[in-house]
Amino acid sequence: MPYGGFPPFLARVTACHVVTYFVAGVLAYTLLDYRALFASDALACYMRPIDSPWIAAGPALQVIRGLILALALYPFRRVFLDEPRGWLPLWGLIVGLAILSTAGPCPGSVEGLVYTKVPAISQLRGLPEVVLQTLAFSLLLVGWHRRPHRAWGLVVGTLAVLVVLMSVAGVLLPRPDAFR
Repeated sequence: MPYGGFPPFLARVTACHVVTYFVAGVLAYTLLDYRALFASDALACYMRPIDSPWIAAGPALQVIRGLILALALYPFRRVFLDEPRGWLPLWGLIVGLAILSTAGPCPGSVEGLVYTKVPAISQLRGLPEVVLQTLAFSLLLVGWHRRPHRAWGLVVGTLAVLVVLMSVAGVLLPRPDAFR
């Protein structure tokens, strides 16, 4: 299957990451009560409050992570794009290196469990979000490559642009007091 070089790969990786990150974040915020969790004694010293402008900026800033992911994955793209069930090694790589075995003490990672005072239950509460987001990212990216129809770019690209625009609006537009 043709790859088209780095620019199309970068666009796909970034769009897939931004969209899956946003959807996973909205679901986790709603289902896992992140407002209360982030304000809890366990995480208040570690996480910004939900109404912080940085939280609003987060989805737009995922474009930077998309670039980093694309740069890191590009040399190995054939391993997961050409192999049957290639989404699985991609997902395993991301879970292993970016979630469980981070270089620093991130919540939910081995380092976080060992070196931080954050209770294990508080750390593990966020794992479903990142594990499912990376699964969705892996499936979407490989699926898009395997079935390269123009509609993928139109739908996923448009969703990614909308996420970025909503994120920027969340930072720049005044917020009513009811949402602070």
